[in-house]
Amino acid sequence: MGLHERRQREKESIRANILQAAFNLAKTEGWASLSMRKIADAIEYSAPVVYDYFENKEAILYEISINGFHCLHIELLKAQRKFETPEEQLTAIVDAYWNFAFKNKEYYQLMFGLGMQCSGKGQMKEEFSSFQDLIYECTYNIIKKNGSNTDNACHMSHALFSAVHGLISIMMMRNADIPSTMNKTTLDETVSAFIKSL
Repeated sequence: MGLHERRQREKESIRANILQAAFNLAKTEGWASLSMRKIADAIEYSAPVVYDYFENKEAILYEISINGFHCLHIELLKAQRKFETPEEQLTAIVDAYWNFAFKNKEYYQLMFGLGMQCSGKGQMKEEFSSFQDLIYECTYNIIKKNGSNTDNACHMSHALFSAVHGLISIMMMRNADIPSTMNKTTLDETVSAFIKSL
């Protein structure tokens, strides 16, 4: 391995360590307490080294958000591919979205700005819309199969996204006084009623 390749690999390693350290700190202390100094201390480098890789904390949060949306997209596609009918696919996609949110709470909070400023606002249209695009596709296919008006697919799928995201947000922000089983039951009933309404 040449000197250039070695330096490039070292740079990539430091960059990855910065992102991982930031994510680990968020898990233990929360996103609000994250700072460039804390990240530098965690990777045992000086703060200027961290600034060599990222302009500011927001740039780090943006990068982590992108990774979160990528991980979510993979989970949604896996769920969709397990089933053939659009009704089953829609249910599976919503379940995968719900499970991702609660298994990856720190990611989800950052990705959608729950309890904090949303990272990368307006910069992540493609990544942000993955879930909406998939439920739109299923909704459109169900409506078409039922012989209904496909012009309603966009409005209907947006309503479902709002309901699912709303339930997750309530659960994350008020989990002390709302039983998780109640929200999951509400989610399942909402999806079932949604499919019947198409």
